[in-house]
Amino acid sequence: MSTAFRIFDPSTLRKFESLSLVANQVRSGSMKGERRSTKRGTSVEFADYRDYVKGDDLRRVDWNIYARLERPFIKLHEEEEDLAVHFLIDSSASMDWPRQGDKDQHKFVWSLRVLGALAYLSLMTGDLVQVHALRPDRIVRWGPFRGRGYAMNMLQHLEKLGTRGEVNLNVTLRDYAMRSRRPGLAIIISDMMTNDYRDGLSAMQSRGFELVLIQALAPDEVNPEITGDLRLIDVESGIPQEVTIDAEMRDLYQQRLLAWQEDIGDFCLKRGIHYVTAQTSTPWEELILFELRRIGVVR
Repeated sequence: MSTAFRIFDPSTLRKFESLSLVANQVRSGSMKGERRSTKRGTSVEFADYRDYVKGDDLRRVDWNIYARLERPFIKLHEEEEDLAVHFLIDSSASMDWPRQGDKDQHKFVWSLRVLGALAYLSLMTGDLVQVHALRPDRIVRWGPFRGRGYAMNMLQHLEKLGTRGEVNLNVTLRDYAMRSRRPGLAIIISDMMTNDYRDGLSAMQSRGFELVLIQALAPDEVNPEITGDLRLIDVESGIPQEVTIDAEMRDLYQQRLLAWQEDIGDFCLKRGIHYVTAQTSTPWEELILFELRRIGVVR
C-alpha cells in the first residue's frame, strides 16, 4: 500500500484481516433471513445465483448461464455468505471538532478510521462494500465493490472526504432507504447532533437493513471544561447563544447528555439496532477489537 496516507496507517489495518462482520438478521442479495454460516463457501452444494459484480473472481462465473442469457452470474454455495455492507458517515459540520488539538481525537478523523478499518476487513472477506458520506447537498458515494483489490482505492477515497453544513438524518436516511437496491448490513457513524433520527432509522429497517449505530463524541463534548459568561456559536447553523456556565449548569448539561444517550439507546434496543457510544479519546482500534466484538458485530 501507499505510504502517502494522512490519517490511515496501512500496517495497523492489517491486524483486522482475520476478522469479519456479522449480520444476524439479513442475508443480503436474497434477503431470505439469517445468514446461514460464518464460513466462506466451503460447501460444494449449489444454493443460488447472484449478479456478477466488478471484482468477483471470474472462476466463479457460470459460463453456461452466460452463454444462454449473455449476462454473468456468480454461483453461491450452501454455506457461502453473500453480504452487502453499507457504511454511512455523518459529514456535517458538527463532526469537525475539536478544531485544534490532538488530531487523533477529532470526531471526523476518528470516525473515518473506524469506518476505514471496518470497510477494509469487509473487503478482505469478500463482502460487497459501499461507502456513503452524508452531506446536506448530496451523498458522496464509493462502490459497491468487492475484493481486497479495492482496499487502497477505498482508503484514498476516505482521505478526500470533508465536513460541511447541517445534515438531517431523518431525511437523509429515508432517502437512502428508498434508493437502495440491495439492503444489507448498514453501519452508521454520527455524533447524532440532529433534530431527530427515529424516522430515518425506522425507514432503513423497513427496507430490510440490519443497523449498527456508532455515536462518536469528543471528550470536551462529554465533559466540557469551559466556564463563565460565554457566547457560543452553533458550528452548523452559525446561530449564537449567550450562556453562563458554572458548576450547576455543567451538572445539568451532563444530566441531559446522559438522558439523551439513554433515549437513543432505548429506541435502538426496542428496534433491535446495535448501538455503541464512544468518546474519541478511546483508541479506534479498541472500539473494533473489543466493543464491536462484545456486541457481536465483529467476529
